[in-house]
Amino acid sequence: MALSEKPSRNSLIPNFLYSSTSARTLALDRILHARPTAAASPDVEPIAPRKNFIIASPEEPSKKIEMYSPAFYAACTAGGILSCGLTHMAVTPLDLVKCNMQIDPAKYKSITSGFGVLLKEQGARGFFRGWVPTLLGYSAQGACKFGFYEFFKKTYSDIAGPEYAAKYKTLIYLAGSASAEVIADVALCPFEAVKVRVQTQPGFARGLSDGLPKFVKSEGTLGLYKGLVPLWGRQIPYTMMKFASFETIVEYIYKYSIPTPKDQCSKSLQLGVSFAGGYVAGVFCAIVSHPADNLVSFLNNAKGATVGDAVKKLGLWGLFTRGLPLRIVMIGTLTGAQWGLYDAFKVFVGLPTTGGVAPAATTAATELAKV
Repeated sequence: MALSEKPSRNSLIPNFLYSSTSARTLALDRILHARPTAAASPDVEPIAPRKNFIIASPEEPSKKIEMYSPAFYAACTAGGILSCGLTHMAVTPLDLVKCNMQIDPAKYKSITSGFGVLLKEQGARGFFRGWVPTLLGYSAQGACKFGFYEFFKKTYSDIAGPEYAAKYKTLIYLAGSASAEVIADVALCPFEAVKVRVQTQPGFARGLSDGLPKFVKSEGTLGLYKGLVPLWGRQIPYTMMKFASFETIVEYIYKYSIPTPKDQCSKSLQLGVSFAGGYVAGVFCAIVSHPADNLVSFLNNAKGATVGDAVKKLGLWGLFTRGLPLRIVMIGTLTGAQWGLYDAFKVFVGLPTTGGVAPAATTAATELAKV
């Protein structure tokens, strides 16, 4: 049987499938919105018409995160884990040399000689000794630090009210970051104790798996928190400076250096501002928290040591300056990278970058950010 060039009216393939785009769209719309006719079989249940038939394109997110909702804080917590855990693990060699310079300055006289001594005695693998407690400890700390900072910043802003939150925003940044760090250090402290012991006493343990039980056997479970108060002394001023100075620096960058409003800047420019603001903030952090950092290293290295012993051995000048240049480089880079990673993750999930806008209380709580 000869076939005609054009499909017949009885063709099994509906003609709208090979018709023009507009006709095809119109036909689909008619099918999807068609109402059952009177001749329809009574045994067939009619399908209710849909008012909208929209499939989100790959560029259109299908979910939304409400600002200051549990999902928002969960995203900030995840960003904190990535930013702190990965960056601290990456600078483990610098941290290793710094800790040994603080504990044994006669042997580790400078940054370059410190790396030379480690390379000669322990090989290249020795530069990453203690990376596991570093990764886990600072991941836990970052989760609490960033997640609770966002929570306390919003809470304190709500308590103050829009007018006072805008007027005393720096105090809110300081109070929110201090509150978050108190919690974060409780999570960090056991890992920090084991890390310092592993890094400064070769042969003590290979890492966390054997170092933690050996530490507990030697000094008891409470011994893991022996350095908590000095850790608070180091980390709380550090974090207050880290968050308050970052928020202020970023605000000034957008206000005085970039003529375009933040919400009109590209995401890459915003992330560049986050890194720059974080690096400058990190330099201030290192200077403010360095004496307590020396105390933490000393107390976790020497069994039964006290703060008085540390001050007596290191001296007041040494307490403020020993290992400081290396720590400025390390903390500046670390803090800049942390803010860059944290805000990059927020951008990835569709949230705005940190800083450069009014405090949380002046922002509508119902503002939505696409994921």
